[in-house]
Amino acid sequence: AIGDSVLDVTTLVTAGYFDRTDPDLADLLDADDWSLLATYPEKVRDLRRALQDFLRHDKHAGQQERRLRQKAVLKRRDLTFVEPVLARNYTDFYASIHHATTVGSMFRPDNPLLPNYKWVPIGYHGRASSIVPSGTPIVRPLGQQSPPDGEPGAPPSPPPFGPCKMLDYELEVGAVIAGGNALGEPISIARAREAILGLCLVNDWSARDVQRWEYQPLGPFLAKNFATTISPFIVTLDALEPFRCAAMERPSGDPRPLGYLSDDEDQRAGGFDIVLEVWLETAKMTEKRTGAVRLSRGSFRDMYWTFAQMITHHTSNGCNMLPGDLIASGTVSGRESDARGCLLELTWQGAGPDGKPLPRKPVTLPTGETRTFLQDGDTVIFRAWCEREGFRRVGFGECVGTVAPPRV
Repeated sequence: AIGDSVLDVTTLVTAGYFDRTDPDLADLLDADDWSLLATYPEKVRDLRRALQDFLRHDKHAGQQERRLRQKAVLKRRDLTFVEPVLARNYTDFYASIHHATTVGSMFRPDNPLLPNYKWVPIGYHGRASSIVPSGTPIVRPLGQQSPPDGEPGAPPSPPPFGPCKMLDYELEVGAVIAGGNALGEPISIARAREAILGLCLVNDWSARDVQRWEYQPLGPFLAKNFATTISPFIVTLDALEPFRCAAMERPSGDPRPLGYLSDDEDQRAGGFDIVLEVWLETAKMTEKRTGAVRLSRGSFRDMYWTFAQMITHHTSNGCNMLPGDLIASGTVSGRESDARGCLLELTWQGAGPDGKPLPRKPVTLPTGETRTFLQDGDTVIFRAWCEREGFRRVGFGECVGTVAPPRV
C-alpha cells in the first residue's frame, strides 16, 4: 500500500522483474497462495527491500522500468481485495484489562476480573473458515437467545430462535504467525518476536444476545464464529519497528508474570504504539452523504498482555502454530469512555445506587439516529496508524464491514 494506491506485485512477477533481481523470491511469489511468505519470513524482508528499490525515483530510469512502474501502481478505490493470508487457525485473546474490567463489571460488579486474568493470557479458538476480507457484507446471524423471565413457580419458557438483536463490533489488532513451531515444542518468550510476520486490523463481530445465552460453561461459540473481518494489508514488523514501545506498566500490587511469560526485552519493547479508531456510517448517512462519524479512538499501548506473551502461552503446552495462523488481541479499549472498542462498552452506564444496571445510553448520530447495537445497513470502519517524529506515518488501511439483513 502506498497512500491511496497499491503496488501490484503480481504485475512485477509476470513481467519477470524478480527473475532478474532475486530468483528465489520469484519462485516464492509465483505460487498461488502467498501464505508461503509466512513459511519463509526472512524473504519478507527481501521483498520489502526489493519493492522499495523498485519505487526509488533515482533508480531504474530506463523506459522499460518506467512503463512497468506505471502499470504496476494502481488506485486502491478501483480494486477488490482478498484476505492477505489464508489462515488455517484463528485464536482470539482478551488482552485489554480495561475491556475485561468493564465487561466483567456488567456481570460481577463486586469482582469484575476473575482470579486468573492477571496470571494468564485468556483466549479461545475461533473459526478460521469465516475470516473474510475487508468490504465483505456481514449477514446478521440467527441464534438462540435468553428465554424471557416467567412467573415464579411456572415452568421455564423455551429460548427464542431468530435474528440477533444485539449485533456488535470488536476493535482488535491481529498478528500473523511466521514460521510456527513443531508439535510439542513451545515457542519461548525470547523467540516469540520472531514468530510474527506482521500485524493487521481485525473486527471480531459478536452477537451479544446469543453470547449471553450460550457462553456458559464453554465460552464463545455461534455468537462469534459467523464472521471475522480482517484488513487487506499485513504491516510487517520491519515497518513497525520505529513504533515499538514498552509493554503496559502493571499497577502496583499486580503480580509479575510467571517466568515463562517474563522477558526484559519484551517488557522494554514488546508493545506497539498504534492509534485505533472506529467509525460508523448508517444507511441514512450514506443516503444523505454526510459521511461516517467517529465513535471511539484508542491506543494499542493499553494492552495488558503483549503479542509475544500471547504466542508463548498459546504454545506453552506444545500446541503447534502454523505459518499464516491468525491471533487477535481481543477488544482494544482504554481507560476513558471514548476509547472503548465496542458498543457493549460504549453504551454501558454502570450500575445505579441499588446495584442494578442502569439503562444503556445509546450513541446519538449527526442524523438524529441512535444506536445501542448495530442495525441492518450500518457500515463499521476501523482505521489505524503509527506516527512518530522523524519517521513516516504508517497506516494499516481500513477494515470495513456492512451489516446485511438475516437470511431467514
